[in-house]
Amino acid sequence: MAETDPEELERRIERTRTELARTVDEIAERVHPRRVAERGVAKAKANAEHFVSTAADLIGLGARDATPDRQADDGEALWEDDRPALAPALVAVGAVLVVGAVVMLWRRRRRR
Repeated sequence: MAETDPEELERRIERTRTELARTVDEIAERVHPRRVAERGVAKAKANAEHFVSTAADLIGLGARDATPDRQADDGEALWEDDRPALAPALVAVGAVLVVGAVVMLWRRRRRR
């Protein structure tokens, strides 16, 4: 077994204690309820933004490019409407909301 200077051992121990204290502080900060809530809100917001943009793209509300497909006789810009119909998408969203509400009500009744 190699001999080690006691002062060197004390420095190593102190360095390890400092690193351990820093690690514990970082872990405590990560699991603090406020931080957990902030991350949850940020994730929910990102998911909602993604859902809205995806839904807008699906029903054709996304941005069009600036040039019309053709011009009418009176000079009005005409766009080729290759977007899906709005009604089926709205019906689908409504159906999902109704099913979700029914499931939530059903679960609440089962708990009672």
